[in-house]
Amino acid sequence: MPRPIQATIHPGALRANLERARRAAPDARVWAVVKANAYGHGIERVFDALRGADGFALLDLAEAQRVRELGWRGPILLLEGAFEPRDLELCSRLSLWHAVHCDAQIDWLASHKTHAPHRVFLKMNSGMNRLGFPPERFSAAWARLSALPQVDEISLMTHFSDADGARGIVHQLRAFQDATRDLPGERSVCNSAALLRHGLEAEVRLDWVRAGIALYGSAPDHPERTAQAWGLQPTMTLAARLIAVQHLQAGDSVGYGSRFRAEGPMSVGVVACGYADGYPRHAPTGTPVLVDGVRTRVVGRVSMDMLTVDLTPVPSAGIGSEVTLWGRGPGGAVLPVDEVAQAAQTIAYELLCALAQRVPVVVSDD
Repeated sequence: MPRPIQATIHPGALRANLERARRAAPDARVWAVVKANAYGHGIERVFDALRGADGFALLDLAEAQRVRELGWRGPILLLEGAFEPRDLELCSRLSLWHAVHCDAQIDWLASHKTHAPHRVFLKMNSGMNRLGFPPERFSAAWARLSALPQVDEISLMTHFSDADGARGIVHQLRAFQDATRDLPGERSVCNSAALLRHGLEAEVRLDWVRAGIALYGSAPDHPERTAQAWGLQPTMTLAARLIAVQHLQAGDSVGYGSRFRAEGPMSVGVVACGYADGYPRHAPTGTPVLVDGVRTRVVGRVSMDMLTVDLTPVPSAGIGSEVTLWGRGPGGAVLPVDEVAQAAQTIAYELLCALAQRVPVVVSDD
């Protein structure tokens, strides 16, 4: 039989989360962000559930081509734009919209021969200090683009660094507003955190919002607010089974490095999941897990192909018992991926995107 581990994608949850994004930003159009192979879910697996979006946003030209091959004829936005001049040929062929964040990209457009002018999203560096023109140079970049016959419509965008934190968005929003006040064009500033926290504010939601991690059932500001509190549903379940049970006595250790020692008699279950499957190696003892729908904890160090769990709360468990690493468990139990990520001192993005190719993936009927 195949190794007992499987990831399940839940299309109904994806649809519900997309609808939640729409309610969070009334009257705005929604980009469904499907970069990184739809945050590890698989573009082909999420497409039907997310095709109710107004457009798809991603980074990779090959992924953009996959979306077109699925039959999508609407907008596709390259969030980092072209990486070299010849990328613009594929942008023309696939009718891709693309970000412009530096002078080199404007130079490439100026030299590009095309019969169909490009729709571009001019990006401002309003304080994130990754990509974009600083506010004082933004109008000049817009003027250069607007003078090019290769460019049709220019939209304006920026990206918030602290929409999920205490500093907030005011400083960047003000910089964006001041620098774009006299410029025409549609605008986009909201990522998932800004969308959920500020999307009801017209000056923030603007024309387009970029729904990313929220579509995949994770709260962008966890643990301040949970996915359940935001009305988001888990879109991926990673589940495995127990393949062995060990009975320990006081002082017995578990796993490499003897990181965990039993304080008294206890049973531990060995799970067919490890860091080669995408589970975080650095997840410590205490990381939550469900066994037969009952919440318990990881104990000891995560190995390449296995991890061990405390069976004290579920003494009836044995070989073949279902183990939910994150997502939906038996009997309606849910283990949010955010909780697992928090215990491992990382974020849900990393766990979802790290799902290994060797893990079989199915799409549920819900």
